[in-house]
This record gives sequence, structure tokens and C-alpha cells, in this order.
Amino acid sequence: MNCGTCATSLERPGDYCLTCHTPNTEVVVLDLDRDRATVTCVADEDVVAEREITTRPEDDPEREPIELRNFAGLVADETHRKRPEEVYAAGDRDVLQAVRAELHYPLYRVADDDPVEAVFRRRGDAPLEVVQKAPLAKLGGSHSTLIGNRAGMRAIEAVGGHPHVKKIIPGPIDAGGSGSRSGVRAKATRADENGNVRLLVRDGSSVQENRVVTTASDRELGEHVRADLNEALKEADLQD
Repeated sequence: MNCGTCATSLERPGDYCLTCHTPNTEVVVLDLDRDRATVTCVADEDVVAEREITTRPEDDPEREPIELRNFAGLVADETHRKRPEEVYAAGDRDVLQAVRAELHYPLYRVADDDPVEAVFRRRGDAPLEVVQKAPLAKLGGSHSTLIGNRAGMRAIEAVGGHPHVKKIIPGPIDAGGSGSRSGVRAKATRADENGNVRLLVRDGSSVQENRVVTTASDRELGEHVRADLNEALKEADLQD
């Protein structure tokens, strides 16, 4: 494949061109299984490249984390050489977490059944504003107390780390709910007509409803953000 701007031959299809400093991939889609990953490159609503990366999962629990990290590093390297505008992923949660740790890009979750098609559908929406703030810098409002101690803070960090979250406003704590034996749990609820969601954090018999202001402009776009937030909460072990 040659660069679409200067026609220089690229080492791999979809690579960023080091001659004219032009990307040839707009979006990377990662389909992640425990033993293989498919890296699909999209530009101008077309698939321009696809590369498969494989690994042999270790049975030894001491060596398995190293093998997984190396596998994730190969996937991240393949993504970085494309220098895409956005990265989407679907598949195995452990692999996705490992890849997220190696990437320098926000990673958006999409449906697992056909992630490339899901991205094509999603890209038909207007792009959302990205908020470049640290997760805890997005906290605001008159209630400063968070339930759940470290786990509750982990929920705030998971949600605040999403690039389309503008602000998290903690609400009052209601101690009159039913008890839970599963520890701190968190869930992003259905988006409202303005694209904002509620983050419910439960700790035993206490529950706190936090308002999450997003950059989505309507319910449909807010639902995309809500789905991402719930996946992030799952990866933080705050959902079953």
C-alpha cells in the first residue's frame, strides 16, 4: 500500500507516512480474543488494512501476566504505528484491560458481535467534544462526600476517565436501601434527553446517586457514553 497523499510505499498497509507526515488510517478497531487479536484500519468509511496478532496463553500463573502484557504490547504497537484519530475495541475483558494500559489513546468499547460494523454505525453520529481533564478534576457540586471509600473513588475515576465526561456531581447519600453482600457496586443509568446519565454507587445499605454531565447532546449519543461507562466499571470490578 502507498501513502494516499504522497504515494510513498508504506511498510504496512494503513501506516502513518513518515515522509509527508500524514495518517492513512482514521480509526483502528480491535477485536480481542485471549489468543489472538485482529487490528482493522478504517479510512474514509472503508477498511484499508487488517492484521492478526496471536499469542499462546501461559498455563503457569506466574508467567501468564508477562505473556499477556507482551501480547497487549504488540497490539498497542500495531495501533500506535497507524496514529489514528480514534480506537475502538471489543472482546476479552482481560486482554482489553491490558491493551488499554499500553495505549496512549482513549479506548472505546463497541458491540462484540461485529465490532467493525458497530464502529461504522457509530461513526455516522456527530463527533463528541473531548474533555482533557484528569478524572478527579471533573468532580464538582455541593456534596463532597463519596461512599465506598477506595472502591467508591475507583468508580469515580473509571467514569471521570472517559473523554466525553465533563463533570461528575455527587449527590446526597441515602442510607435507607437494602443491604448488599457484594461490596461496592456501581452502574450508569439510562441517558436523559440531554445525553447526561446518573452514576449509582451502592455500598451495603447505602446508595449515592451522582449526576454525570457528558458532551453528548441527546439521548442516543448519551447511550453510547453510558455503555462505555458501564464497561469501564466492569473492568474496575465494580459490576458483575
